[in-house]
Amino acid sequence: MRRDVFQAIADPTRREIINILANKSLNLNAVARQFDVSRPAISKHIKILTECGLVIIHQQGRERFCEARLEKLNQVTDWIEQYTKFWNARLDALEQYLEVKQKKNKVHTKAGNRKHNDKK
Repeated sequence: MRRDVFQAIADPTRREIINILANKSLNLNAVARQFDVSRPAISKHIKILTECGLVIIHQQGRERFCEARLEKLNQVTDWIEQYTKFWNARLDALEQYLEVKQKKNKVHTKAGNRKHNDKK
């Protein structure tokens, strides 16, 4: 089964595995020792991470080492960026609307004060 990056980062344990492997490659046992869960559970997390391309495993002698492939996280960055642009545009439009409304209120208030002062 091919998984996507979003599925991989949905789980806090997998995010932590990525954080650990971001600095150096480690063998499976070294990764598993970082957590209070069983080695098979960590192996399942590693499998999901490899299926989506965030981790690769390479053999060195009898050891299997895990290495992070962080460039795959660019998919997340790209997805977030589209919503960042959308919300920035919406907030800019709201700011402009509020500025216009505030200017109109000031003009209306000044005109009302003049009328009130003229009656006195």
